[in-house]
Amino acid sequence: MSKAFTKETDADPDDGPEDDVAPPIPAGAKNYITPEGLARLQAELRELKTVERPKVVEVVSWAAGNGDRSENGDYLYGKKRLREIDRRIRFLLKRLEIAEMVDPALQKNRAQVFFGATVTYIDQHDSERTVRIVGIDEARLEQGEISWIAPVARALLKAREGDVVDLRTPQGIEQIEVLKISY
Repeated sequence: MSKAFTKETDADPDDGPEDDVAPPIPAGAKNYITPEGLARLQAELRELKTVERPKVVEVVSWAAGNGDRSENGDYLYGKKRLREIDRRIRFLLKRLEIAEMVDPALQKNRAQVFFGATVTYIDQHDSERTVRIVGIDEARLEQGEISWIAPVARALLKAREGDVVDLRTPQGIEQIEVLKISY
């Protein structure tokens, strides 16, 4: 079908789902987030609204004034990028609205693993790892931050130094030992 007979608001099939895909929050659970994670998401939202979106709108406006939009790469890419930015803004607004900040520094019981803890553990293969348990929306594996709903985090929650806990993996149950807890 010719592009002349399609609405500009129709989404391209390669645009993906309507909202960003993030791990769902378990039913009945809250969207916990650390102060650092909350600040990072708010900064991203601010950047999208005040810097990136206005730049893209300017390019799209300029490109629209150049005539034929059906073959105008700046216009087509700009419109697609605007949809991506708007989708991310909607996602961030929804998640920030339901976020509940938990400051790990205020944790009174520092002998057990709770939200916000940094935990060093050793697995059956004598591999030592350090992870920090954070919110769903702020987890960054490359930084050693894992979501509190991740299998490793769930196994570690409420454990104490020296405890050996069971971790369910696709290969079966693996035992890991908690070496150190810090907040």
